[in-house]
Amino acid sequence: MIQVYTGCGKGKTTAALGLALRAAGAGLRVYIGQFAKGKPYHYNELKSLKKFPNIKVEQFGRGCFIKVKPKKEDIESAQEGLKRAKGIIAGKAYDLIILDEINIALHFGLLRENEVISMIKSLPKKKELVLTGRNASPKIIRLADLVSEIKEIKHYYKKGVRARRGIDS
Repeated sequence: MIQVYTGCGKGKTTAALGLALRAAGAGLRVYIGQFAKGKPYHYNELKSLKKFPNIKVEQFGRGCFIKVKPKKEDIESAQEGLKRAKGIIAGKAYDLIILDEINIALHFGLLRENEVISMIKSLPKKKELVLTGRNASPKIIRLADLVSEIKEIKHYYKKGVRARRGIDS
């Protein structure tokens, strides 16, 4: 099954991590590849996820590139992540694969849509694949079995509230 969490609201990654915790609690093996998160930023959810031996997280981002043009290194890192994800999907080590912010990587041209679609189509029937991030493409939405759009109604960032430790980061 293929799930997509998209939209402009806060909570796409949080929803995917909630699913990861549920799956881990049921004894499933979970892989999380993050495409827009990475050094130099530290995300507190990584501390929690390390406590679960059946959840593995890898980061293929160099930080947030949403407000600046992605660099060559961003593209190379995202492509490395896609190559790794293809291997994870083809292998037998994981039951649930979460590709966090892969839609953003596609939207900003770090990955080619046809390569991601090919990867999605290769998903074995017994595995679950989750793709998160704003701007999910119509083609990916059509391939998905479940699509949730997270819509922002109101956000405290607009009042000048910065990211809060343990709540937003």
